[in-house]
Amino acid sequence: MNKKDYYELLGVKKDATDAEIKSAFRKLARQYHPDVNKDPNAAEKFKEYQEAYAVLSDKEKRNQYDQYGHAAFEGGFGGTSGFDFSGFDFGDIFSDLFGTSFGFGGQRSSGKRPRKGKDFIMGMDISFKDAVFGIEKTINIDVEEECEQCNGHGGIEEKTCSKCHGSRTVTSEQRTILGSYLTKSTCQNCEGTGYTYEKLCPKCNGRGHIKTNKDIVVSIPAGINTGNQLRIAGKGGPGSNGGPNGDLYIEFKVQNHPLYEREGDDIYLEYPITITDAILGCKKEVKTLDGEIILTIPAGTQSGSKFLLKGKGVINISTKKKGNMYVIAKVVIPDKLDRKQKDLIKELDKTNLEQHNIFKKYNKNS
Repeated sequence: MNKKDYYELLGVKKDATDAEIKSAFRKLARQYHPDVNKDPNAAEKFKEYQEAYAVLSDKEKRNQYDQYGHAAFEGGFGGTSGFDFSGFDFGDIFSDLFGTSFGFGGQRSSGKRPRKGKDFIMGMDISFKDAVFGIEKTINIDVEEECEQCNGHGGIEEKTCSKCHGSRTVTSEQRTILGSYLTKSTCQNCEGTGYTYEKLCPKCNGRGHIKTNKDIVVSIPAGINTGNQLRIAGKGGPGSNGGPNGDLYIEFKVQNHPLYEREGDDIYLEYPITITDAILGCKKEVKTLDGEIILTIPAGTQSGSKFLLKGKGVINISTKKKGNMYVIAKVVIPDKLDRKQKDLIKELDKTNLEQHNIFKKYNKNS
């Protein structure tokens, strides 16, 4: 029977490296494995590729094949009537290919790997002041904690698995019309841990963790803002197979302040002044986050004028630098005047405002 050249089958050169040979086989196996390719000829082609890979991936067999070709595995050389790869373990290559132990016939099994628990999120309303200066708050939550009686294992009196003898995997022989194959899969008896227990933990009933209700002190940093989240490590859902708990995230909503408006790290304050204050100028006590200061309002101040107080804003959580505060003058027009006040206003009306910038701009563009 004329067989195809093994190198030609895999599509590699005769001086191909082990990595190149493995890569070529993986590509062909992904395409022609009978569990993914339903073509009637796929199984026979797959067997040819397996045989080629079994020879070329073995240093000794590859040397024999390079010297004698297919005759190396026929009577007179190998003592057989053809190449037999029934003892070849394809478990590693199929594990790389499919992400699990995958033998001929599509048998898959996944190991019992530690998995982190789910993350939880909760909302929290916080006052403007507490957000600006930071605060410690106590919250009450249900948490999953490691069972003290079994140390999170879920069982008592650990022993080596009787089926895999601690190796965590078992090797089995699969017989098909195309030959016999060894497949390595995760031990189901111990779920891939290599050990079992004499009995389940009576306290946690084998779960490895217990739900408890706790008060937790949360340190909220200065400068927190609406939409910011604070991570509390290990206070989320329980992990599995010895994995860590998930995390708890607290998302904040900062309440409005009756005086200040916040934009990022800056705050704004509308400050009312009288017409007299605006015209003649004045000094005013202004409340900042750090206390009161004296603000000088110059003569001729217009309503809406903005005064910068550098570094009087909110601290930035990341940079630790403070934003600014802006005081916006709001000239208040009285809605009731006595006769004397009206007379004074009428005198002001005689003021020549034609030279004012606003009037110049209006007259120029009208």
